[in-house]
Parts: sequence; structure tokens; C-alpha cells
Amino acid sequence: MPNLEEKKQQLIDYLEELESVAVAFSGGVDSTFLLRMAHDALGDRALAVTARSHSFPKRELDEAIAFCQKEGIRHVLVESEELDIEGFSNNPVNRCYLCKTELMTHLWEVARAQGVKHVAEGSNMDDIGDYRPGLRAIEEQQVKSPLRHALLGKEDIRQLSKELGLPTWDKQSFACLASRIPYGDKINVERLRMIDRAEQLLLDMGLKQVRVRLHGNLARIETDAAGMELLIQANHRESVYKAFKEYGFSYVSLDLKGYRTGSMNETLAAGKRA
Repeated sequence: MPNLEEKKQQLIDYLEELESVAVAFSGGVDSTFLLRMAHDALGDRALAVTARSHSFPKRELDEAIAFCQKEGIRHVLVESEELDIEGFSNNPVNRCYLCKTELMTHLWEVARAQGVKHVAEGSNMDDIGDYRPGLRAIEEQQVKSPLRHALLGKEDIRQLSKELGLPTWDKQSFACLASRIPYGDKINVERLRMIDRAEQLLLDMGLKQVRVRLHGNLARIETDAAGMELLIQANHRESVYKAFKEYGFSYVSLDLKGYRTGSMNETLAAGKRA
């Protein structure tokens, strides 16, 4: 297994081989690191593309725009509204496949219009183990995954991001807001806004890593140990409950297992993961 510096060099070499690339840029830990490395390796031949939709919070969009402006990176915004995709709002188990197929189609359109040879996205080695139907769409769309090619995992990326001085090195992990709704439950704008407002409140309170999962009219909060300590304080419990009620939730719960990625996949039978 190569060491961290060898992985970094392998990433640089791979990006240089691509010659030009449009990076799917969400402003998260992985895509920010990938974009910065692509820009360092290719200069103006690296292009950031960010999709706007109801499942992508405005705070994330604003951070993505600000980063590209600060770094002097070419940045294109596209409209890619998942709720307009046939079948997406029904929240099937292949929801991410439908979304990624639509998104990568838009990225290829931008890349071709800009004369860019390749499209790349920021999945890493830690994304391989969980149920990730979006990876199949990435393969079908012939999108490059440079971080996986260089065998980089999440902690590798955080460490290298810190060395580069990237503001995202310790940023909380993020996934689209639709992932907060159980498979089979309807996805609509109202529910996405409820989740967005609830998570923004908790982030503003100082919680670092958090998810608000929606189960009917119940909000299930996942957070880390530090977040739990904050939430069990009487003043925070009361203010969170009051605010969540105003957002439209009837009940508010704290998941004692804590934050983890892909918790909505825990109830999926193996046969349904097609």
C-alpha cells in the first residue's frame, strides 16, 4: 500500500494525464480537495461545475461559489432539479442512481461546451463498502474518479486538505437532503425545506456533524458525542423542540447510536439493493 505522499503524487500524475477536466463540485471535503488538486495540476484546464437543486442547501452553494472565487477557479452553475426526474420523488432504492445519471449528463454537456475532455467526481475509497447505486451511474457515464484511482480514503483527504490549508479539512460530511427520507416515502420540496431548516438550526447551535432523518412527522437527530452533550442540556432541548415544531415536525428524537453515514440503508434487505 503506498504512503500518503505517494498517493498524492499518483493523484497529480493521473490528473495531468487527463489534460482537462470538469469536476463535479459540491463544496464538500472530497470535491474541494479534488478541485484544488485539479486546478494545481491543470490550471485553467480544470473547471468546477456545481448543480443547484432543492436537495442542495443554499449554505453549501454559497460556500462552493466563494471557494472558487477565492481560488480563481472557473466555475459553472447548472440547474439539475432531482424532483423533475421521473420516479425520483417516489424515493426508490436506486434514487441515487437516477440523480447521478441526470447530474453527470449535465456535467458532460458543460464539459463539451467548454472543450473539456473529461468529467470527474470525488468519491473515495471509503465509499466502496456501503450501498452506493450512484457509483454505477458514474461508471456508465464514463466519469473519472481520481481519488479512488489514487487509493485515497476520507482521512487521507482530510490530512492532505489540512496541509494545503483548505477550509474544508475538518468540515462535516454532507449528503443530499433527500438521503434523510426513508426509501419509499415521498420526497417533496416541503419536506426538504423542513430538513434543511432543522439541520441549519443545529449547525448554528454549534453541532459539528449532524443529520436530521425524517420519519413521517418525527425528526430523528443523528450527531456525534459532542453534539449529544449539547442537545441534552435543558435550554437546548427546549429550543430545538420548539423550533422543530414550528418547522412542521410533531415529534423530535435523538438517535442514541449517533451519527453514521447511510443509516437509511440499514433496513434494506440485500435483495433490494439492485
